[in-house]
Amino acid sequence: MKVKRDTLLLLACLVWGAAGFNILRIGLAAYPAFRTALNFCLSALVFAVFQRFVFGPLVKKHTARIRAYEEERHFFLKFFDKKAFAVMAMMMTGGIALRAGGLAPERFIAVFYTGLGASLLLAGALFGRNYGAALSRRRG
Repeated sequence: MKVKRDTLLLLACLVWGAAGFNILRIGLAAYPAFRTALNFCLSALVFAVFQRFVFGPLVKKHTARIRAYEEERHFFLKFFDKKAFAVMAMMMTGGIALRAGGLAPERFIAVFYTGLGASLLLAGALFGRNYGAALSRRRG
């Protein structure tokens, strides 16, 4: 189950994009009752914080790691390292626990999930951009 090195970037794009789409969808579904300027600003703040401090650096780190591989083909799950998979698992577990356990109010789900989901979706798009750039370099 080995894929080309650049395909790892595409897999990261698809995984983070799907996760972002799903979380953004949950946030937006909860948003109609909470549409205020303050909540929109809070969602934008969540987006900016996650993009600046979590997902932006994550995209750069993993793209550089993948590009540094010398061999052309790799196991398809090597698009992330163990730490990244652990972060993803913790986020999923925490999110499911928050919603299933009723631990977070709907306003929090609307505001936080919208910002987080948009940031995750952008991370997926950035991996996709990096995949496209890698294809262009190869053809170039």
